[in-house]
Amino acid sequence: MTDLKRRLEAFVKLGKFLGEFCENPNKPPSDRYPSGRWINQLGQKIRSAEASNGWFTRANMLFALRAWKELLTEHHLAGWLSSYDLEKNTKKDIALIMAGNIPLVGFHDFLAVLLTGNSALVKLSSNDTILLPFLAGYLCEMDSSLKNAIRFTEGKLDAFDAVIATGSNNTARYFEYYFAQRPHLIRRNRNSVAVLTGKESPDQLKALGEDIFRYYGLGCRSVSKLLVPMDYDFDAFFTAIYPYSAIIDHQKYANNYDYNKAIYLMSEFKILDNGFLMLKADESYGSPIATLFYERYESLENVALQLERDEEKIQCVVSKGFLSNEIPFGKTQRPSLTDYADGVDTVDFLLKT
Repeated sequence: MTDLKRRLEAFVKLGKFLGEFCENPNKPPSDRYPSGRWINQLGQKIRSAEASNGWFTRANMLFALRAWKELLTEHHLAGWLSSYDLEKNTKKDIALIMAGNIPLVGFHDFLAVLLTGNSALVKLSSNDTILLPFLAGYLCEMDSSLKNAIRFTEGKLDAFDAVIATGSNNTARYFEYYFAQRPHLIRRNRNSVAVLTGKESPDQLKALGEDIFRYYGLGCRSVSKLLVPMDYDFDAFFTAIYPYSAIIDHQKYANNYDYNKAIYLMSEFKILDNGFLMLKADESYGSPIATLFYERYESLENVALQLERDEEKIQCVVSKGFLSNEIPFGKTQRPSLTDYADGVDTVDFLLKT
């Protein structure tokens, strides 16, 4: 069996393990996947991650794990990689500088590096230090050869051939300078938008709430801005998203809501407020937590031109029947393996480096 085949099988086993855990964390393990020790440890890691980062709630971590268990199947992984000639890859040491805004946000890069036959040198964000090392440990037990292919470091990166780094626009400029002499893939801030016409059904608007509130709006795939017609009435939108009102019970979210509301009121900004989400007219894309920016448009033709102009600022667009690459309502946080961050094919970068 080739190294790549063993690695793929290890990730498939990981997917089965995550599926078994997420189905019922207290369910006794099956004979094959996994041992009770791993199930118990994952439960402990989730509790530790929640304690160390208040944004990493158990519900959001389980959501992330379920999303990955759906993708880590032989069918999905083999189908994804079938578009590439992996045999031409020259083994490299790839440094991964990961973000920590949502749970396991860097897992796709980690997966791509290992399934292309490379080694991963991982520098974690201080906000997300628990889950990925645990999953890496499980992979190493499934395929012992991975022990020599995965390394985590807290210090200065050394001995690597290329780097994939994710950060803010400010840190991206630093990364560009610091890694100028190495092959690099640098990711910056991006946000997601929804284009509404006023003809959306209550179910579509409710599903949009998932795109807005999942991970408290901290992800690049979280909708942070609405583009709406000039005469759009937000009453139907507010009614549809009311089921998400319990989000205000989360202390960190509530603190941000109170703080931003105070800023808006003192600055005499006009806002729409339903008690757990504020809407503010703004041309920017990146809205603060508990705030959603909106902008009114005169025609969909103008919207298409705007989105094309601002393509590098936007991760995904939620709409229905507007764009060929649009995301359906409620689906932004369920990307496929080919939904690459910033639209840059990570596997292609790794193979050509």
